[in-house]
Amino acid sequence: MKYSSALGMTAALSVLFTAPAIAENPAHVQQLLETNLCEGCDLSNANLAQAHLIGSDLRGADLQGANLNKANLEGADLTGANLSGANLTGAFLTNAVFQYANLDYANLTEAQIYYADVTGASLDNLNLTGAQVVGTPISIGGE
Repeated sequence: MKYSSALGMTAALSVLFTAPAIAENPAHVQQLLETNLCEGCDLSNANLAQAHLIGSDLRGADLQGANLNKANLEGADLTGANLSGANLTGAFLTNAVFQYANLDYANLTEAQIYYADVTGASLDNLNLTGAQVVGTPISIGGE
């Protein structure tokens, strides 16, 4: 009897620890999509692909690992946001503010980055393959 309950517990724990991690706060995702206001929100690992987030207030938001594939973040304020490991493939980032944001390991493949403010931002190991960068002090070339 003890063996079967231990086996059941082991099976339950293995399912628990192998399930994909979903960390975003669903109420925060809904708030963002409805109001474009989500200062300090937990949007980590959120699926925001193709979202229209024009002029959004995302100051201090946690977007670590978020999927922002082809999202429109024109004029969005991401001051102090954590976008580490976020997927911004094909995103539209004209006039976006990334002051003091963490963009380490972000995927900006084919993104359109025009006149974005990256003052004080952490930009280590960006993927800028095919990105269009204009008026933004981000280097596509390397040494």
